Amino acid sequence: MSKYYLTNIFALIPRVLLPQNRRSPKFRLFLLALIFQVIGLSARQPNVIVILTDDQGAVDMNIYGAKDLVTPHMDALARSGVRFSQFYAASAVCSPSRVGLLTGRTPQHGGLHGNVGPHAVGMPSEQVTIAEEFNKAGYTTAHIGKWHLGHHPQTMPNGQGFNHSFGHMVGCIDNYSHFFYWSGPNKHDLWRNGEEVFYGGQFFPDLMVQEATEFIEANKENPFFIYFAMNTPHYPYQGSPKWLEYYQNLDYPRNLYAAFVSTMDESIGQLIQNVEQAGLIEDTIIIFQSDHGASQEERAHHGGGSSGQYRGGKFNLYEGGIRVPAIISWPGVIPQNQLRTQMATACDWYPTLLDLCNLPPADHIVDGKSLVEMIHTADAASVHHSFNWKLGKSWAIREGKWKLIVTGQKVELYDVPSDFGESKNLANEFPEVVTNLMESSRKYWSTIPDEG
Repeated sequence: MSKYYLTNIFALIPRVLLPQNRRSPKFRLFLLALIFQVIGLSARQPNVIVILTDDQGAVDMNIYGAKDLVTPHMDALARSGVRFSQFYAASAVCSPSRVGLLTGRTPQHGGLHGNVGPHAVGMPSEQVTIAEEFNKAGYTTAHIGKWHLGHHPQTMPNGQGFNHSFGHMVGCIDNYSHFFYWSGPNKHDLWRNGEEVFYGGQFFPDLMVQEATEFIEANKENPFFIYFAMNTPHYPYQGSPKWLEYYQNLDYPRNLYAAFVSTMDESIGQLIQNVEQAGLIEDTIIIFQSDHGASQEERAHHGGGSSGQYRGGKFNLYEGGIRVPAIISWPGVIPQNQLRTQMATACDWYPTLLDLCNLPPADHIVDGKSLVEMIHTADAASVHHSFNWKLGKSWAIREGKWKLIVTGQKVELYDVPSDFGESKNLANEFPEVVTNLMESSRKYWSTIPDEG
């Protein structure tokens, strides 16, 4: 009998033996760990799979409101756990967003201010990634998919805590040739543990699922951590023929984007099915989120993704750029088919996963907060009093209902719960709120030396 089945049996113990104020989910996890240690049950730590999609719009899943998409596997994952309606990426562009997730710190705190170009160094190697934390705890760790945090030995995945790595190092690739198309000559970009590998003509999401499945099979007797960072639905839009035909009557470019989303959904479904077939689904925590909002770049056909009622998208700090779909699933341990409306961020996964896996907290400063209480309790308070973003010449802070965005001399203040579309600038009506938020933001950024 696994410890996860026993969780329900022992959940009553704190209620019977302990005062009310000590019955938190975190304490129950601690108590269970102590019980298993005392009675000598053989129990492994849970596995962890973090699925990160790329350029997926804030509402681009059925369960998040899309009426014109087919996303049964992502929706099923949401129904198997807890989904968030007010979840924020650490940035509105790819590389900094990944810093937030992997280090638990805002990108500037993690040493990165913008996307990592083909010749840039990348995220500083002294940053402590969540893979390093799990590696230290005895987990076998894998990066599979997009990296975009550096392509020098010390900044590639194997230098950042991953025992195994398979994928591309720069921002995007063609999913069949695995070449990087940007400025300058086209370059092949597919690597396994620092060595270039060639699978020309094979669809990259299929290669990712295959690599993850082989890694799971090889490591299923011991706990593992997989960072499954997809290059979808990021351009180039390359949905399967089946889905291109299915969406042929949608307007362009929504038809191309939709086909790629449903193709991606099938890959995610295949991955989860393979975890189930390995007999590990109840021993595995699965995290899901998009890295930021949908793109309107020329390479993305000037759109296709949707921010729904939210304003903006990739490259800006409006809600559509940083509010993303996010899910956590752990069958039998955390609630199922529940929604959490409290504010949370990608930086929070780092301490949350350490907490859920009963590992020591980070011994350095992180910006994320554990979401364990909130995951288990619908009316728990938000873990953040405020949160800060910077991107180019813009910065933003969210504190309570207020969100302040400053770009040069332009100051915008929004009451987000009452104005999801950020259509009414209240800066002139509430100057004292603007002043307070500016001071709060200044205090945060002053704690980060040379953040520039």
